[in-house]
Amino acid sequence: MNLTANIAACTVTLIVTLLLPILILILFARKRRGVVSAWFLGAAAMFIPQMLIRLPILNALNTQTWFLTFSQNHTLAYFLLLAFTAGLFELAGRYGAARLMARDLPFHRALAAGLGHGGIESMVLVGLTYVNNLICLVMLQTGTFDALITQTRNAGADPSQLLAVQQLLTETHWPLFLLAGLERLLTMVSQAGMTVLVCYGVHTRRALPCCLLCLGLHTLLDASLSIQLLPISQTAVYCLLYGFLGVMAALSVYLIKILRSRWETPACPGKEAVQ
Repeated sequence: MNLTANIAACTVTLIVTLLLPILILILFARKRRGVVSAWFLGAAAMFIPQMLIRLPILNALNTQTWFLTFSQNHTLAYFLLLAFTAGLFELAGRYGAARLMARDLPFHRALAAGLGHGGIESMVLVGLTYVNNLICLVMLQTGTFDALITQTRNAGADPSQLLAVQQLLTETHWPLFLLAGLERLLTMVSQAGMTVLVCYGVHTRRALPCCLLCLGLHTLLDASLSIQLLPISQTAVYCLLYGFLGVMAALSVYLIKILRSRWETPACPGKEAVQ
C-alpha cells in the first residue's frame, strides 16, 4: 500500500478531469467571441439529455426484474443498448445546441461546444468523484479515516461502507488512478470531434448524414467497454481498450482538422445563411 503514490495519481487525474476543462475554456475564450455561450450550450447538450433524462430512466429500469434479468443474461446486448442510447440522447442534445447556434456558428463556436460537451462530462462523471477520492486518501494518510470508522462503530452505526471505501482506495494501484484521467482526456477529444461534426452538418445543411455518423461513432466509442467481456487478462483488456480510445481520439483530431478547413472554404453550402 503506497498512499503517497495514490494521492499523487489522484491529484493528476483531478487536475485533468476537473481543472483542465475550465482552464481550456478560459484560454480559448480570451481572443474569440461567443466561446463561453457555446461552451455552456455544449455542456447543456450533454448534461440535460444524459444526466437529467437518460440516467434517471436507466435507474428506474434497474428496479424492474425483467430488465435486470435481461442485463444479466444478455450482457453484450445490454452493453450495446447502453452505448446506443447514450449516443442517441447525446446526439439529440448536440443537434439542439447546434440549431440554437445556427445563425452564428463559425468553427470556433462549434469547437467550443464540443469542449463543453466533453468537459462537463469529465467534470461530473470523474472529476467530482476524484475530489472525494483525494479527500479520503488524505484522511487515510493522516489516520483520520480510521478514527472516523472507530467513531462510527462507537456510535452504533454500520461502518461497512467506510470499510469498503478504505479497501478500494488502499488496494487500488496508483497507475489505475492515472488511467482514469487518460480515459477522460481521450474521451474529451472524441466528444469534441463528434460535436463539431454535428455542428458542421447544421452549418452546411447536411445534418442527417453528419448526425448518423456521429451516432455511429458515439455508439462505437461507448461499446468499447464490452472489451472487458473478452476471456483475456486484465492487462490485455486495458491495452485493447486504451489503444482503441487512442485511435478514436486521433481520428477525432483528424476529423476536426478536415472540418475546419472545409468550414473556412468560401464555397461551403449554407455559409451565406449563417453570416
